[in-house]
Amino acid sequence: MAIQRTDPPVAADELTTLRGFLDHFRATLRRQAEGLDAEQLTRTVGRSDLALSGMLKHLTFVEHWWFEVMLHGREPSGIWADVDWDADEDWDWHSAVHDSPAELDAMLVEQVAASDAALEEALADGGLDRLAVRSRRGEQCSLRWILVHMVEEYARHCGHADLVRESIDGARDL
Repeated sequence: MAIQRTDPPVAADELTTLRGFLDHFRATLRRQAEGLDAEQLTRTVGRSDLALSGMLKHLTFVEHWWFEVMLHGREPSGIWADVDWDADEDWDWHSAVHDSPAELDAMLVEQVAASDAALEEALADGGLDRLAVRSRRGEQCSLRWILVHMVEEYARHCGHADLVRESIDGARDL
């Protein structure tokens, strides 16, 4: 079954618009990887080492980092708890070659659900103006900033994913 994606609303309040764009790009990334096998997910373009497998795992980490670790001050958990980032600062990208397509998709879907729960928790405790528990470069980010950053992060990687997917099988406008 094809991953369903809806367009963001064109006339809605701030929160609905931000969530609409985030959900749109979450689905877009998953659609770019949909139907590919493990070998295809690890393909790159030119000199770049960006692969769809790495994008899926990286964005799973980014979801965990911003909505759980930064926003709520929780410690990294699950597969992220024991990563030695000093040994490989791109572990999320590099380790994805060992994960199956189904594992990568399930990992992202599970984390998105956890992120949405963390988002709801924060919205109930201050709304978009709520500040993250942890600081970024000495400043606490608002939930609004985190949502905009997540939209930007996904949009950037969805552009990469477009190029990678087209190079694999010619698929466009997914």
